[in-house]
Amino acid sequence: MPSFYRWLLYLYPSLYRREYADEMIAVFRDAQAEVSTGSFGERISFRARESGGLLAGALQEHIRIISGSYQLISFTRFDMRPEFRFPRSTVFLMSIIFVGVILAMEKANTIQVKYAAGAGSIWPSLPWFLGLTLLFTCATVMVIWRILFALGRTGVHRLANIQPGTNRTD
Repeated sequence: MPSFYRWLLYLYPSLYRREYADEMIAVFRDAQAEVSTGSFGERISFRARESGGLLAGALQEHIRIISGSYQLISFTRFDMRPEFRFPRSTVFLMSIIFVGVILAMEKANTIQVKYAAGAGSIWPSLPWFLGLTLLFTCATVMVIWRILFALGRTGVHRLANIQPGTNRTD
């Protein structure tokens, strides 16, 4: 299977293959070692899943090169991109956690009201708090985006292409 996997890697664009092939082969070997002790069905399922994933990934990379965008075609619900290393579902999950924190604060306030005098509910001020939090978050994102955009225009992003260890003699 490793030789077939290497052969399928040739379906990827050459630049992508040069950058990620070694890492992909190493991850494949680790995953294959874990599955090798499993049943025949598990091994077949693993091989089919990996082959399908490689074919879909190669097609997606070629489409990305042609269109210049990752958004044109999506094979899965939560695609990952090399420059954006966490799934899109993270924003949704962070929102759920935020709501959970707000509800925990309200529960704590209810307990405080029950056992202490003079404390009130946060529900009347909650819409204002959420609105201001959303406004502050949007403003922060806009400032950070503007800084990153300005850095990109100045060429700072090219520092990633510097090859360490090259000696120049002038």
